[in-house]
Amino acid sequence: MESIDGEPTVGVIIPSYNCDRYIVQAIESVLQQEGCSYEVLVIDDGSTDSTEQVLMPYRDRIRYIKQKNQGVAAARNHGIAVAQANLIAFLDADDYFAPGKLARQAEILMQRPDVGIVHSGWQRVDAEGNKLLDVCPWEYIPELDLENWLRWKPVLPSAMMFRREWLQYVGGFDPRFPPAEDTNLVLKLALKGCKTVWLREVTVYYRQHDASAMHKGLPQALSLTAVTDDFFAQPDLPDRLRLMEQSVRYGTLVWIAWYLHFTGHQTETIEYLKQAWHYRPNSGMTTVVSWIESFAEFSSNWGVKFNAYSLTSSDEWQKFLRWLIEEQRIQVEGDR
Repeated sequence: MESIDGEPTVGVIIPSYNCDRYIVQAIESVLQQEGCSYEVLVIDDGSTDSTEQVLMPYRDRIRYIKQKNQGVAAARNHGIAVAQANLIAFLDADDYFAPGKLARQAEILMQRPDVGIVHSGWQRVDAEGNKLLDVCPWEYIPELDLENWLRWKPVLPSAMMFRREWLQYVGGFDPRFPPAEDTNLVLKLALKGCKTVWLREVTVYYRQHDASAMHKGLPQALSLTAVTDDFFAQPDLPDRLRLMEQSVRYGTLVWIAWYLHFTGHQTETIEYLKQAWHYRPNSGMTTVVSWIESFAEFSSNWGVKFNAYSLTSSDEWQKFLRWLIEEQRIQVEGDR
């Protein structure tokens, strides 16, 4: 896919902060892409490691822009502003593309002017790049409409490609919501009518390590809650979305509770389950059983084992069950 009027077809924006260990592999995975013209923009968000030095051999093939540390939202927005291409792909500095990623996603967007986003699958890998799990969300979310974005939130910017005009239309990433600014962006786009389709392939390797976003349990929980609050605080939401609010909040809170359990925040896990209790679709112990089943499903989707005993045997869990029993008693008395 050749460039149009000498301009690149795809702008690949790589935000980076102290990621000198991985960024060379990220850049190499872009430079090895074939069948599509592209530009590579590295937005160094105030790194204090040797990022600038390790990128010196690539300076004739990339645009390296260093800014003061402002967060990943500002870094991505800077890239959007200076990119020349009309299609935008993001790549976190610790992830890397599979061969052919850019060409196959760009081809869909070139053939489908009604589409604003092409999403794909990803492979979770460990710090050394060893495979953990293939993630293929289309298997349970065949259509990425606004309702499914709200319910499931299968967002991974490195697996996506966007039309630049849509990103500019909604104002890019909102820096108020780190690290869930990507979820906020997709919800804004979908609400405005931006259509998404699947490329049903694994196109990116998503690296899991101690410093990656997936291990930021408490910030992720607070951010995702704030994104949900912000979405439903909008005054002119269609009625069909208002009717979804309770179930969306419930599902989001249960997922956050699992995520906090997974990242070792047991006290906060209970606090989020208490919040979920007030949005529950079922009554009594049926809800508790569904939580255990959901935790097992989330763990399986994440490629990790879930030990129910490690959750339910704790003193915190026993106190929580007593709290639930008291809540049910109060509700029964109130209904009389």
